[in-house]
Amino acid sequence: MPFSDRRSATLKTPHLVLDSIFAFPPNRDILGGTAYFIVENAANFLIDCPAWNEPNEQFLRERGGVSVLFITHRGGIGKAREIQEALGCKIVIQEQEAYLLPGLEVATFESELTLSSSCQGIWTPGHSPGSACLYSKAAGGVLFSGRHLLPNQQGEPIPLRMSKTFHWRRQLRSVQILMERFNFETFRYICPGANTGFLRGKGVIDQAYDRLVQLDLNAQLQAKPVL
Repeated sequence: MPFSDRRSATLKTPHLVLDSIFAFPPNRDILGGTAYFIVENAANFLIDCPAWNEPNEQFLRERGGVSVLFITHRGGIGKAREIQEALGCKIVIQEQEAYLLPGLEVATFESELTLSSSCQGIWTPGHSPGSACLYSKAAGGVLFSGRHLLPNQQGEPIPLRMSKTFHWRRQLRSVQILMERFNFETFRYICPGANTGFLRGKGVIDQAYDRLVQLDLNAQLQAKPVL
């Protein structure tokens, strides 16, 4: 059976969160994470793996398929093998985590990778050694942050120290680098890879750069891990 779940009649469908950007329902294969789909004229991008079932495959095919599956961290791999076999897409992952995809056609990068005229992969280590974000120029600048930046209970973007965080200081440094790289005109939204329930139906974190610059990263150093 090629799909992980055949209960298509009861499955939720992807929903539009920004122009040409869709969010999939949380996927238990990636610990309740949220995958995203960017529809572009030249190429379509899937960020992390949605639940692999017939409705999701049909949804992707009806919109031109997937050119690139971008994995933000090792926890976002899910059914990457099945997705590549079905859709023939290229898998992109930061080089330190490519070993987790043996036997697959994988493109790796070290610090940055240009994926299209509007999309770029950026290495943001800390949550995991190969944690990475995908940045899109769409809608004034959107960062698909994986688990590098997540909304807290108030819907504010924060780096979240978890019990399995690879390197907390490095993660905070990665946040600082993002703030130095972008500004309020180029970084409007965050599409987080988890905790989307805290967004209370908004789908995205808006005013992303303005919210991030208000973070006290020095204070974050003392944050205790959460489960």
